[in-house]
Amino acid sequence: MTSKGRADRRTVAVIGGGVAGLTAAFLLKDAGLAVTVLEGSPRLGGKLSVSEVGGVAVDAGAEALLARRPEGVGLIGELGLAGELETPGTTAAGIWTRGQVRALPRRQFMGVPADFDELGATGILSGGGLTRARQDLSLPDSASGGDESVTSRVGARFGPEVVDRLVEPLLGGVYAGRCEDLSFEATLPALAHAARGRRSLTQAAASILPPAPPPGQPAAGQPAPPPVFTTLTGGLGTLPAALADASGAAVRTSAMVRELARTSTGWRLTVGSAHAPEQLDADAVIIAVPGRPASRLLAGVAGAAAAALAEIRYASMAIITLAYPETAFDVPLTRSGFLVPAVDGKAVKAVTFSSVKWPHLRRGDPGLHIVRCSVGRLGEDAVLQRDDPELAGLAAADLADATGVRGDPVDVRVSRWGGGLPQYSVGHLDRVARIRAGIAAEPGLAVCGAAYDGVGIPACISTARLAVDQVLAYLGSQDMSV
Repeated sequence: MTSKGRADRRTVAVIGGGVAGLTAAFLLKDAGLAVTVLEGSPRLGGKLSVSEVGGVAVDAGAEALLARRPEGVGLIGELGLAGELETPGTTAAGIWTRGQVRALPRRQFMGVPADFDELGATGILSGGGLTRARQDLSLPDSASGGDESVTSRVGARFGPEVVDRLVEPLLGGVYAGRCEDLSFEATLPALAHAARGRRSLTQAAASILPPAPPPGQPAAGQPAPPPVFTTLTGGLGTLPAALADASGAAVRTSAMVRELARTSTGWRLTVGSAHAPEQLDADAVIIAVPGRPASRLLAGVAGAAAAALAEIRYASMAIITLAYPETAFDVPLTRSGFLVPAVDGKAVKAVTFSSVKWPHLRRGDPGLHIVRCSVGRLGEDAVLQRDDPELAGLAAADLADATGVRGDPVDVRVSRWGGGLPQYSVGHLDRVARIRAGIAAEPGLAVCGAAYDGVGIPACISTARLAVDQVLAYLGSQDMSV
């Protein structure tokens, strides 16, 4: 790959073969460019992967796509895979706390309550905790005017129990982070926006939730809202291969990019080992790797952006997938799963009853239940240092305590995601602004991925579209100047 490219076409190198990088390659397919995707690991997909457990294809990484954002389902439609979208059987989840699994309130936004009577009925909070939470409606405005941690902002309004037993489990499921570190503005942007001009966070949460049913009218009498989540029949782990195939790009795995430098005509990438380096030239480059490797690549190119990227910490986690006979559960499973507050000291932080949440998983074996258990939060590296059998045993023991499941699973898979989740700590929005300003000063360079505007698949797709737009605008300006 040189600046001449294939058949004298302009060339774009995409560094990183996760969903963001592969989306960028796919979006470039009709631009008349020679695109090469360079992935350092032996496989594509990043945190998207699927394999069989108990003879059932189950995602080992992300297993749900936010359907209410258009980017994900829109991209799947562009790939011709809309017919493979699956609807969840239920999204009603619980919280395992204070001795039992309790229903997660429906009228809440990422744990921030919008209905105190409903919250009180769940028993998630103690009596004192509920009394303190109600003070949000009468306390004076406590907003600092700048970014602050989730614990600082939400705790000031509701007290510590709402943070510990509601908000932390929900945000922990997304970021594997700590509320005392996570940015309120970056991790709860919709709530932060709704809170502007409102004293009460309860009122802000209520303003962004669907209207409650009228008094005396059951929720079942209302039109069913569209599903919040969706997935693919074969698992979201099938999406990377579909993107790669449809992109028409040259896709290389085990192709680690070790250095990036500007040339008189564009960019030079050094690929492979120090003993046998390969140099590739490109007219434009999209960097779609996590913060630390992106920082190393940019250190000699865009120093300010590299420094800001180096500030982003990452949390590690593992997903233990267990297959049980349906008869191992004395009580039918009706919820999609449950979350576990860190304050309760359990190894497991979240459990998904995959075969309940996604009924299509039971089409092959209706007598089997697939359960996913998430382990690991920021700073909990010790638990992840256990070997696979011990980690699976911890997950199975917590599951038995919560549900009473009997016997051993018939199959187990342990999937480890070291450094997989970026932490949107206080000041994240400013950090991202500094990164993008530094990148903008380097024509023909763009970044995308989970480190910037959201860790979900739709957010990653959105950053890929932005990166592609930037690269195409640059290449178009170069063409016009010839």
